[in-house]
Amino acid sequence: MAFYRSQVLVCGGTGCTSSDSMKILEKFKEEVKKHNIENEIEIVRTGCFGLCELGPVVIVYPEGAFYSRIKVEDVEEIVAEHLVKGRPVTRLLYTETVEEGRIKSLNETGFYKKQERIALRNCGVIDPENIDEYIAFDGYKALAKVLTTMTPEQVIEEVKKSGLRGRGGGGFPTGLKWELTAKSKADQKYVVCNADEGDPGAFMDRSILEGDPHSVLEAMAIAGYAIGANQGYIYVRAEYPIAVQRLKVAIKQAREYGLLGNNIFGTDFSFDIEIRLGAGAFVCGEETALMNSIEGRRGMPNPKPPFPAQSGLWGKPTLINNVETYANIPPIIVRGGEWFASKGTEKSKGTKVFALGGKITNTGLVEVPMGITLREVIYEIGGGIPNGKKFKAVQTGGPSGGCLTAEHLDTPIEYDTLTALGSMMGSGGMIVMDEDTCMVDVARFYLDFTRDESCGKCTPCRIGTKRMLEILDRIVEGKGTLEDLDKLEELGKQIKAASLCGLGQTAPNPVLSTLKHFRDEYVAHVVDKKCPAGVCQALLQYTIIEEKCKGCSLCARQCPVNAISGQVKSPFKIDQDKCIKCGACIDKCPFKAIVKK
Repeated sequence: MAFYRSQVLVCGGTGCTSSDSMKILEKFKEEVKKHNIENEIEIVRTGCFGLCELGPVVIVYPEGAFYSRIKVEDVEEIVAEHLVKGRPVTRLLYTETVEEGRIKSLNETGFYKKQERIALRNCGVIDPENIDEYIAFDGYKALAKVLTTMTPEQVIEEVKKSGLRGRGGGGFPTGLKWELTAKSKADQKYVVCNADEGDPGAFMDRSILEGDPHSVLEAMAIAGYAIGANQGYIYVRAEYPIAVQRLKVAIKQAREYGLLGNNIFGTDFSFDIEIRLGAGAFVCGEETALMNSIEGRRGMPNPKPPFPAQSGLWGKPTLINNVETYANIPPIIVRGGEWFASKGTEKSKGTKVFALGGKITNTGLVEVPMGITLREVIYEIGGGIPNGKKFKAVQTGGPSGGCLTAEHLDTPIEYDTLTALGSMMGSGGMIVMDEDTCMVDVARFYLDFTRDESCGKCTPCRIGTKRMLEILDRIVEGKGTLEDLDKLEELGKQIKAASLCGLGQTAPNPVLSTLKHFRDEYVAHVVDKKCPAGVCQALLQYTIIEEKCKGCSLCARQCPVNAISGQVKSPFKIDQDKCIKCGACIDKCPFKAIVKK
């Protein structure tokens, strides 16, 4: 075994990879070799560290020096100064980690200090394509424990004791789902991992698969033992090429080590896993649609009951959980269900992973104890709203969720609390909006997404979402009426009540929640024919402030439709009938004499 005096961890998640982190990794190897210290320094590609806003990210241990927004040309200096001379390059470090005389631990920074990583425990810590590193961090210890010391019933009881609820959106008790599937009698059962993460702005499951794929494989094998299944499938969208590649490597390694396949750990338990690629249909995140897709049929949901626990893949009992749910299983088995249940709240145990995005300073991936408030996540972990703007709303639960306002900032993040407010936990997307966001436009965006993603099987979803979108289109074009607002509410409630699956049942949520909390904006659109946030193009008006206009004619020369006229050195004017509201005039005016209202 080789021993190194320093380790250089380079983020290999999708975000940092898209910013050339793999070129940075190769440059580190090149520079380390050039200085003849390749036997002293280990270069490791990891999964996501979480603080995506600062990528590409490099961490050097044992100091824990957190280098942010690194470029390939910075590597030579870091190697020469830090790795050769022992002097960290402070100007390249994340500023919050630099203190007079010392480098602060990441756990002391605002982004990390309130986090508690269970599902993300190995992300950014190990090489996801090295099974030995996973094993070194207690990997496959839980599987060994259940196969050699526990009965299937004891495994299920431990999961029930943990209070873990499904992290895919519905929040169904995981242990109960396992128990129901175990009690179903059949000659064949299946374990399925739902990795079809399709919410706009969500990347929780992808990051776990990219940073710690073995945790999911181990959990699926444990689930197979608990319910009496010998075959598992991971349904992952093809748009996740890095996750798919690392899953393939992990499955191959697990088979080579005898951790998948026949007679695992010398017992009579056999279990194997295959990957199935999804084509990116949001509806395939619904469990029955997902199973239809695995079977090679069109991804459309089936009525329930029967539930998958009774009749799933090929009519056999099937257990389906999402990636984050499975990632929690190994530590629950190793440390006990009571340990997990001690975290979080009475009805929402443990931690939850969120993808923070939108108008937030620290875009990234966070894992926090259930019960933490929205305010803590947005302001203390997320760093608040950039550019001095005011917080306006936060969308939780993706297209299936709803918008919450400033008055909800002290709301604890729990399944039932969020649902009671008209939103939901969902899989963990959290999109923050500032004062420049039009809530009518937000509702329209999400409804446009769900309309497109509807499979079309049931009339309420297929037709209802289209009718709702047509009303919203009229409103943002200044053609809406107050009666339209009543129609939106009525249609939304009918679609929720009558749709076949979760996509249709939750599709109206963004509209209904914004109507509830931001009705004044809807009224402004339909009565005043104005968009208060200045977003809806049809309701904008570009005007020239005479006192500021110098008559330079730059705006007129930029206008593509000749809507601006006037005499040089005299104030110009905009013909509102001709103006297409493209904004080219504002961009070019050096005197800020043009405003949009």
